[in-house]
Amino acid sequence: MKRYLPLFVFLIGVAWIASNSRPSQTLPCTCNLVTFGKLPVLSEGRIKPLDTVARNSLLIIHGKQSLRLDDGRILQPTDWLADVFFRASIADNYPAFVINNPEVLGLFGWQQNERKYFPFSALSPFLGKINEQAQQAEKITSANRTPYQIAISNLRNALMLYQRLKNSLYPDETKDFSAEILDFQKSIPAGLEATIRHSKGESFNQKALDQFTQYFDRYETMSDMAYILAIPRDDKSSPDAKWIPLGASLLDSISTDRISSVTVNYAALGDAYRAGDAESFNIRADSLSQWMAQYEARATHRAAYEFLFNQLDPFYQAMGLYVFAFLVICISWLCWTQELNKGAFYLLLLTLAIHTFGLVSRMYLQERPPVTNLYSSAIFIGWGTVIIGLILEKIFRDGIGAICAAAIGFTTLIIAHHLASSGDTLEMLQAVLDTNIWLATHVVAITTGYSAMFLAGTLAMIYVLRGFFTCSLTKESAQSLTRMTYGVLCFATLFSFVGTVLGGIWADQSWGRFWGWDPKENGALLIVLWCAITLHARWGGYIKQRGLMMMALFGNVITSFSWFGVNMLGVGLHSYGFMNKALPWLVGFMASQLLLMILASFPYSSWRSFRKSLQYS
Repeated sequence: MKRYLPLFVFLIGVAWIASNSRPSQTLPCTCNLVTFGKLPVLSEGRIKPLDTVARNSLLIIHGKQSLRLDDGRILQPTDWLADVFFRASIADNYPAFVINNPEVLGLFGWQQNERKYFPFSALSPFLGKINEQAQQAEKITSANRTPYQIAISNLRNALMLYQRLKNSLYPDETKDFSAEILDFQKSIPAGLEATIRHSKGESFNQKALDQFTQYFDRYETMSDMAYILAIPRDDKSSPDAKWIPLGASLLDSISTDRISSVTVNYAALGDAYRAGDAESFNIRADSLSQWMAQYEARATHRAAYEFLFNQLDPFYQAMGLYVFAFLVICISWLCWTQELNKGAFYLLLLTLAIHTFGLVSRMYLQERPPVTNLYSSAIFIGWGTVIIGLILEKIFRDGIGAICAAAIGFTTLIIAHHLASSGDTLEMLQAVLDTNIWLATHVVAITTGYSAMFLAGTLAMIYVLRGFFTCSLTKESAQSLTRMTYGVLCFATLFSFVGTVLGGIWADQSWGRFWGWDPKENGALLIVLWCAITLHARWGGYIKQRGLMMMALFGNVITSFSWFGVNMLGVGLHSYGFMNKALPWLVGFMASQLLLMILASFPYSSWRSFRKSLQYS
């Protein structure tokens, strides 16, 4: 029976992946929102499916990628987005906007209670007041804003995003957009003639001019406010062919005397959705999908792949599997050690495959190397750490490498999950990163160094916690942990040094100087110097096991500051925004490492593992 345990553990992991890969459909709807969600659009500088637009928008507005209604029903992202596009009067009453700050609630004369989600209809009377307060908050630097100023700015941004979505594909308060478009097309000749005659001071048809002006202003507003560019220009021979808003497409028809078939299909699709005509909706969605596949094949393929990526959600899958692997390893220390260790190792290989799939998918979708922003750095650091941890486990076979891989893999993915709350993680690159050759060398090398530093620090944490609080740290296991830590620190030194030098070469080519004492540069230098000091202290005999572990723990402090802390300073060429929510966690992590260093400094007589045996240090 025990020999089948590794296979059983592995199959549980496969079952977890299968159970979480099925598309969720919580509302009974016969409209084909899957095809609708795969339709490509241009938003925030890149092609993406409407499903991604829905997920990112709902995350920014609601803080989650699903919306629970007052009656207990749950809306999935694409369901919500379809309502926002085509049934705005209904979507306006969904409790989508999150308000936790009591001062913001007081601005509207509301009392704080258990309710924290509010509909647009309740907030719309206060739009002017919200915008005024947010403008005042924006005059203050991000690092110095109060919680109220941060909350009111976030609320204003969420409300603006919602209104832009409402004006992207379907005019608000329109009942039959298809009929309106036909009426607009018919009004163009008379409207243009009236406009020309009016400009010349000649007599003109006032009714025709008013009707034409009304449509023109309406579609111009749609074009200006649209969050997505959903219409590819039909004329691909034009050198300036590009994606445009639906409103702009209608305005183009004034000069071209024809309306894009994509615009017509979107209008009919919206009409069908409003009328609850699932059959017509599905026909129009299929027609749009086929048109895009024929004339925008590359965009359609990439959007379909991103839709699949969203459905599989590989990093969420990996998080659950890392936790499961961690628990299996913990149980293995109580019973069935060899079998469960082997099962955890296979499970981690499966998880690494899922993690790798997610990482490679992001590279394909963004057409960039793996590290382009803080979110992707967390993904990559976790991935690199898991690989190193599994190599250690393959060598030592004691569960230490595996448990470090599981713990750091999960932690970094949790960090990435919270970093994703700002919206699109496949965003356009910061200008400082927009060079493929250096993304593939400097940034990858330096983040690989981060991975190794955190792994060395985690091994040191295990050494201290096991030695101080348990009797499980034997002489053999202590020596094994020391060898692992030393080897990983050597690896970290190499990649941190190479990454820092490559960064200097990049800076010389990009900014005309090899070194400028930028906070990020200083952080990278601190890591290299600390690695060098640690290794020389070990070689010179100044530190032994415990000293090596204490220095590895402080390496966690330096690395976390270099990775996250410099971004919170709000200065320097490498600063990409002040993350006030992350500051307490960063300070807490640093404090925990310092506390472990204090525990490690206690005499061995205080360590439970060493009370009976003090012959080695």
